[in-house]
Amino acid sequence: MGRLLALAAALIAAAVIAWADARPPAPAPLAAPVTAFSAERAMADVTAIASVPHPVGSPADRAARDTLVRRMAAMGLDPQVRRGVGVERPKFAPNVVLGGYVENIIGVLPGRDHSLPALALMAHYDSVPASTGASDDAAGVSSALEIVRAIKARGAPARDVIVLITDGEEAGLLGADAFFRTDPMAARVGFVINMEARGSAGRAQMFQTGTDNGGAVRLMAASAKRPLASSLTGFIYQHMPNDTDFTVSRQAGAPGLNYAFVGRQFDYHSPSSTPATQDRATLQDMGDQVLGPAMAIAFAPTLPARSGDLVYGQTPGGVTLAYPPLVGWAILAGAAALLAWGVVRARKIQAFPWLDLARGAGAALFMLTTGAAVLHFARKATGAAMGFMEQRFLLAQAPRWEIALFLLGVGVLLVAATELARGRRLVALLPLAAGLASCLFGGLDKTALIEGALGVLLALAAYGRPVSRPGAWAGVLLISLVLAAVAQAAAPTAAFVIAWPVALAALAAAVTAAGAHRGSGALLILALSGTVGLAFAADFAHPAYLSLDLPELLVLPLLMAALAAWPLAQTDEGAPPARLFGVVLILAGLAVTLSVRLNHPYDARHPQATEIAYEVDQDARKAWRVSSTPDLPAWSAAALKGGGGAIGKRPSGRREVLRDAAPAAYVEAPAPKITLARQPDGQLRLHIEPPAGVRVLDLRLTADTAATITAIGGAALQMPMKPGGDTLLRWSSVQPGFDLVIRPGGPGKLKAEYAATLEQWPSGVAPLPPRPAHVMPFDLSDSTVFEGVRHFTW
Repeated sequence: MGRLLALAAALIAAAVIAWADARPPAPAPLAAPVTAFSAERAMADVTAIASVPHPVGSPADRAARDTLVRRMAAMGLDPQVRRGVGVERPKFAPNVVLGGYVENIIGVLPGRDHSLPALALMAHYDSVPASTGASDDAAGVSSALEIVRAIKARGAPARDVIVLITDGEEAGLLGADAFFRTDPMAARVGFVINMEARGSAGRAQMFQTGTDNGGAVRLMAASAKRPLASSLTGFIYQHMPNDTDFTVSRQAGAPGLNYAFVGRQFDYHSPSSTPATQDRATLQDMGDQVLGPAMAIAFAPTLPARSGDLVYGQTPGGVTLAYPPLVGWAILAGAAALLAWGVVRARKIQAFPWLDLARGAGAALFMLTTGAAVLHFARKATGAAMGFMEQRFLLAQAPRWEIALFLLGVGVLLVAATELARGRRLVALLPLAAGLASCLFGGLDKTALIEGALGVLLALAAYGRPVSRPGAWAGVLLISLVLAAVAQAAAPTAAFVIAWPVALAALAAAVTAAGAHRGSGALLILALSGTVGLAFAADFAHPAYLSLDLPELLVLPLLMAALAAWPLAQTDEGAPPARLFGVVLILAGLAVTLSVRLNHPYDARHPQATEIAYEVDQDARKAWRVSSTPDLPAWSAAALKGGGGAIGKRPSGRREVLRDAAPAAYVEAPAPKITLARQPDGQLRLHIEPPAGVRVLDLRLTADTAATITAIGGAALQMPMKPGGDTLLRWSSVQPGFDLVIRPGGPGKLKAEYAATLEQWPSGVAPLPPRPAHVMPFDLSDSTVFEGVRHFTW
């Protein structure tokens, strides 16, 4: 029982350390020193530009532009509005192109030497349609302005500081593309610091760098205030579909740092994101972390040297470590030597068979696969399906759901460790039950069955007889060392997340002879190392939890926790009360999961998302009221029935997903003008002219012969069109229209399906019912969408 009490103490101490690490600083007041960052000063700009939604090309976007121009002019930045065309081809959607007209705002704080490469502080001022964008990205814009004000207050910098406020980021990184592809000032940029958001609270994190980041990371570590950064996030982000404006500058070869905060993700792209809900402490943290590197670069005679990418991260307590990837092998070699020494000493203190190491390694793998199966089951049991909109049910009650996952994870760790002391194969029932139970929600679940089957096989192999604590812990360390070596070979900048806990645990194993010593001194060492290791695991567990559709990611911090906690978690053989704690925690986690499922989390602070459109087929002269959310809230059902029709299903949207819909009265309106003409060079020019008031236009193009899109809106492009395949285009800020240039492979036909969105409910039809406080419009809700098809031959 003493070891479990020490484990409880370590868990509590680790939670306190992790809480302190995750807590942003208090916001500095208006009267803060002029060379310091003040969140209260920055909030004035957030309020000024984020009072209403202002998507690219909207009147509200132009009003925000004018506000920023006046503000930057008053700061002496001589702002200019740079109009252009931005184009993006999403990296995981080769048949999709996004584009539109943008108006970037560029201001310059002059430096002493204009010939030096400039520092660019970048953020975007547009928002998504239904959100004021207070967090995403008025917080970034206001941070950039407050930082450049602080730099100016210190004196003339060595180099120019460019304030690059882009437009159209939400529509596809359009402003950044227009700047770095066509703006002459882009050639002057020597370093970029971008500021973004995917929530409204939490610590800001430097989550991505430019290539060859050695000098940039060292400068960040030396100059930033309480930096939070990790080379793991940079590695992960490169393999995700997500992008920010920094993606464009990085592809253009500019070095730099990319910052964002991701807490309270319910507010991301949501009407609930307002100046009132933007956490001021988070804004302060963003400013504090960015101001140091920005100051250092602005006043330095040279930019940070470009050198090989570094491994970097923070220890519990906030100490930043950074080193070349090769050092990772030295860390693993040291951990292996400590582990070998600890095993040799442990076998002298308490003899145990070498097979115990294999069983301990198997128990660690059992814990990982079973943890994945249990967490997967819990996610399914909440009743929330997978997807961005589906997650909102969990985001509205995020603390409760995180508690459930914590209880389940720790419970699985304790069961794996305590049952190994008894050696009972009945532990295989846990992954078996989790795998089978997942199939109760939505039918056959192959992922859950595979996870459960692996857990059963590992239980049968690793369990079956009691295993000594030193042998089991050494086995856990051994398999973790192997996993760390594999990670070091495959992804050296990410391997530290396993290597550091392995090294710490190996040191504790050597000092305590793999936990065989029973004195109070050894127990204290295990508790202290456990506290540090658990705090490190907790620092990564919360970001992993935010990937709500991949609960299996939490097995990584679970492994990190096991390395530190195993010698405290594994009870003596036949200790009845202690071995029940893991089971109790799992049952508690399931009870909290059930409460998540049964809870109705929506209220005035966390309203339920609704997205209703009035879709008009201008060819068939029919119309429908359509709901685009995965579920059908009571308000949405009433809105659909308001047109007098019965609710059914209709293909809708660019992906033709079946949506809830009800027939409605046809609405007369002008259609887009779409024409096709052959140019003197043999290429085809598709001209699109939208009706008045339309801001967003979608096209689905299908040709019966091979062709290539060579230009759009005047921007050069090379986009193949496969015969019979769909090419999807969304053009934002569409007025007054645009051209698409196509190089055909021969004679052919083209089908052009359009959807022109007018962001207002049609007049002359029954209005939408009033929304109660716990219901909100989302994205392009309450819009009218005019659809039709045009056919062309050449």
